[in-house]
Amino acid sequence: MRCWVDVSNAGGAVGFPFAPVDEDEVAAAVDAIVGALDPATCRVVMASDGEELVGWLVIRRDTFALISHWGMLHRVQSRPERRGEGVGSALMTEARRIARDEMGLEQLRLAARAGIGLETFYGRLGWKEIGRWPGALRLGPGDDRDEVLMFLQL
Repeated sequence: MRCWVDVSNAGGAVGFPFAPVDEDEVAAAVDAIVGALDPATCRVVMASDGEELVGWLVIRRDTFALISHWGMLHRVQSRPERRGEGVGSALMTEARRIARDEMGLEQLRLAARAGIGLETFYGRLGWKEIGRWPGALRLGPGDDRDEVLMFLQL
């Protein structure tokens, strides 16, 4: 929970659009994720350094037969003070392995906020930009951002 609060308050696009957020606000979202955990449909991947949680993400899949072969990554985040140390890359690599080898997925998708370099980060890891929703995210007056849709073949 503390990681999510810190990432959100540092401007991270991880589910809370307007900072500041506090632990009470984040606790309800954590409870919803924990309540949905299931080996086949919802996994949390965590990165730690000793006892410290330094990043995490969620892999989700829908069981509807038409789309059950792909999953979505949600809440991809690493602690702000640990950025540039490979935490995000390690999380994404492990998410890819789990999705493919343990969940049997063939594709992953994610949506990222444009304008902060995430397209480049994910691109280095093999993700492809497949579309944009122009001005989908309104962060404040005059600060509309595209939502970037990305895809990874496993």
